[in-house]
Amino acid sequence: MLSRLGALLQEAVGAREPSIDLLEVFVEHWKGITHYYIETTDENTPAKKTDIPWRLKQMLDILVYEEKQQAAAGEAGPCLEYLLQHKILETLCTLGKAEYPPGMRQQVFLFFSRILAQVQHPLLHYLNVHRPVQKLLQLGGTAAGSPTEKEEVHFTTILCTKIQQDPALLTYILEGKKVVGKKETSGHQDKSSSLEEPSSRVPKIDGESSEAQATGTHFPGGTEEPDNGLGENNLLTSLIGLCKSKKSRVALKAQENLLLLVGVAPQAAATYLVQRSPLCSAMAEHLCQLYQAMPNFLDPADIATLEGISWRVPSAPSDEASFPGREALAAFLGWFDYCDHLIREAHEVVAGALARAVTEKLFVATLQPQLLHVAEQSILTSTALLTALLHQLCSPALLQEAVDFFVGSDRQPEAPEDSPHSLCSHLIGHCDHLSDEISIATLRLFEELLQKPNEQIVHTLLLRNLEGRTYVARGLPEPESYEDSLDLEEDPYFTDGFPNSGFQPTPRLPAPTPHLDGKTAVTEIVNSFLCLVPEEAKTSAFLEETGYDTYVHDAYGLFQECCSRVASWGWPLAPTPLDPHEPETPFFEGRFLQVLFNRMARILDQPYSLNLQVTSVLSRLALFPHPHIHEYLLDPYISLAPGCRSLFSVLVRVIGDLMQRIQRVPQFSSKLLLVRKQLTGQVPGEQMDHQTLLQGVVVLEEFCKELAAIAFVKFPPNSPHLNLPPPPQRHV
Repeated sequence: MLSRLGALLQEAVGAREPSIDLLEVFVEHWKGITHYYIETTDENTPAKKTDIPWRLKQMLDILVYEEKQQAAAGEAGPCLEYLLQHKILETLCTLGKAEYPPGMRQQVFLFFSRILAQVQHPLLHYLNVHRPVQKLLQLGGTAAGSPTEKEEVHFTTILCTKIQQDPALLTYILEGKKVVGKKETSGHQDKSSSLEEPSSRVPKIDGESSEAQATGTHFPGGTEEPDNGLGENNLLTSLIGLCKSKKSRVALKAQENLLLLVGVAPQAAATYLVQRSPLCSAMAEHLCQLYQAMPNFLDPADIATLEGISWRVPSAPSDEASFPGREALAAFLGWFDYCDHLIREAHEVVAGALARAVTEKLFVATLQPQLLHVAEQSILTSTALLTALLHQLCSPALLQEAVDFFVGSDRQPEAPEDSPHSLCSHLIGHCDHLSDEISIATLRLFEELLQKPNEQIVHTLLLRNLEGRTYVARGLPEPESYEDSLDLEEDPYFTDGFPNSGFQPTPRLPAPTPHLDGKTAVTEIVNSFLCLVPEEAKTSAFLEETGYDTYVHDAYGLFQECCSRVASWGWPLAPTPLDPHEPETPFFEGRFLQVLFNRMARILDQPYSLNLQVTSVLSRLALFPHPHIHEYLLDPYISLAPGCRSLFSVLVRVIGDLMQRIQRVPQFSSKLLLVRKQLTGQVPGEQMDHQTLLQGVVVLEEFCKELAAIAFVKFPPNSPHLNLPPPPQRHV
């Protein structure tokens, strides 16, 4: 049409004839649309089979052409003035609401989208554009599966693009002049001044008065209120409704639009979104609805297969293994990931409010009762789901809310006589549950927590009980280095002996010999772990497997990652100095370490999968580059205060128990080797006597190698942790 208009104009100029009156053509097309409703008698003809779409297209082309012709003036042309003064958009919106002829709503959405996208003049500041835009938004998203979803989401995309270009527009779309003052709109006064008075050039449609044409054309200034009910966040409610569409492309585009909207919101709009819009509650409530739509019982292994699902691809490929409730679980995890992403990208005011809403409605009101339930299946499913959510969680605001929910904010050291009833204490108790499945699931939850970049987690679970170093015996001179530490034979846990065992006990570790370069100390510490398991109970040397070197390589990478995560936490580089004259204070390792140590002490009697999870959590703790954690978990030569235990002393006790129990297992070494081959898949698995014991010994051997590797990459504990040399390529 534009090219035709241009050709006609050129022809007219060449023939010295009067130029085409664009306004007259524009009005004729509009009259053609209005006359259709007067003249037609067939109410069933679809709108797309009438001339309405063609006439709307001609009107749009004229507006665009007119604007290009008046580009130098920068003012609204007569056709645009006519559109605004005659409230054409209002009328179209009414026709779309009536859905007459059938499919008219779709045509109206298309016209609104095209005019906002193609006309460069700032239209959204005019009341006669802003008001019908809000009305049209009310027509969308009212019912799931709307036939105009595609057009609706395209319309909202255009609006969000305009808002991105001028974030101040968001307040117009949200509530109009209620939150837009004169100062905000003053920049648009000049652009709209031509609309303050009706133009004598504008012809009338039959039956219209000039007063009606001029009504409500000027939005800036804040003197005229929109109709009641128009300030109801229609853009938000429309977007949220479209986000739930069953059509994946529509839902994805709506989610992207909402993400853009909360990201560009200025302070005033962000405050409005929190205080007066349904954004936070609607997002959190839909998350809870998706949770309720899942089966009551889900296998933790099935949940783990969908961990890390993205909101951009909420459903995994169809060729993957299926299980009951998979689609519902994918929808739940996908929406949670979207909420997390929204919180990460939103204005901090919106982020904080949405994070609190998700925590209160999902974590506290929905999942916490399941965690505290007496039914084992409820505990198991909710714990596995929370682990999956933690795995996906990235936004700082939601992470902090989740940390407060899981571990609380108490920073005082624990005492054995305390009787806490917090969620954290319940979860720690679940780590030692009668159900091994619940214990494994809860330990996995804590392992996921420990990998989050939040110092409060480590402090609450561990550090607050190690701060005073009351686990160290007082009254003895503080060793200057590991070279001056006490020999293990003075450890009360190490001198019990193994009577009637028939095997030699673990060799007593001599005091390390000092070297100027300090390398001897780390060698002695590493060897203290490597030598814990007696040769009679070792099997890895008989198989062609990667040994200690592989653990060093893995520990090095994990330690560097951990150091990077905690770098901003301001941890000290050396342990807090002890006052030898200070009286000893009873030491309590805290309930978390207490449960882990108790579990570790039973490693020879627990299922293989449970042992793997216990040792995995302890390894995570040992990796933290805090000098007190390093000292308490990885220093075999520490002089423990009376009645205290450390990780090393627990392991020594386990070895003592093992040496006595070995005697009751005929052909122990050969059976142990067979079990190791079964665990590595080299031979078919089969039941045998003492299988739990034998599997525990295999885990014990590997765990000691892992601790030795961690100690090696962390040594010395009082040096900068981010400048370690590359891991060694041979055995220490």
